[in-house]
Amino acid sequence: MENISPRSLLDSLNWRYATKVFDSDKKIPADHLAALEGSLVLSPSSFGLQPWRFEVITNDELRKELLPHSWNQAQVTDCSHFVVLSARENLGEEEINVFLQRTAEVRGVPIETLDGYGQMMSGFIGNMDDQGRLQWAKLQTYIALGQLMTSAAVLGIDACPMEGIAPNEYDRILGLPQKGYRTTVACALGYRSADDKYAELAKVRFEKEALLSRRT
Repeated sequence: MENISPRSLLDSLNWRYATKVFDSDKKIPADHLAALEGSLVLSPSSFGLQPWRFEVITNDELRKELLPHSWNQAQVTDCSHFVVLSARENLGEEEINVFLQRTAEVRGVPIETLDGYGQMMSGFIGNMDDQGRLQWAKLQTYIALGQLMTSAAVLGIDACPMEGIAPNEYDRILGLPQKGYRTTVACALGYRSADDKYAELAKVRFEKEALLSRRT
């Protein structure tokens, strides 16, 4: 594996900003899109449970339908690919068992050897009510969002995370409750327009000393 340099990583993150105006004529190449989708699949999650689903939307009519439920933010329709990140609701024993079966399959171990891990997950999930489990799953999706945005920046792809959406309307339009999921957040992906004045603005961050402490 070839690693990028620390300088290259910071340069990519400094280049990144929440893109307000996308060039609707520029589309993400297939190999770059595949890498972004792969980064979502590889996102870390608590226990490895992956309590999420990702909708990658290019359909113009569908995006137009989502637009009025997104504060009419043009990123929804002008970006190359629009990603909706949703959280698993009613997470319980069935989902844990599916994950354990997948783990046994991938790692080539008897599923019985995972009993202790399964009991630990069941105990954690069992201490929350339905709303608590959904909220926990929603928080997990932000880990995937962060991974997606960082991956996009490294690949030179612009992104805009979007919480200014009506989750219930997204759920209705995308039919997510029927699949057992609820909308959490969205992210527009593509390439910045030359007309986006925000691209040239200095990034405003507090000094590192105000945000970070090293405990040695």
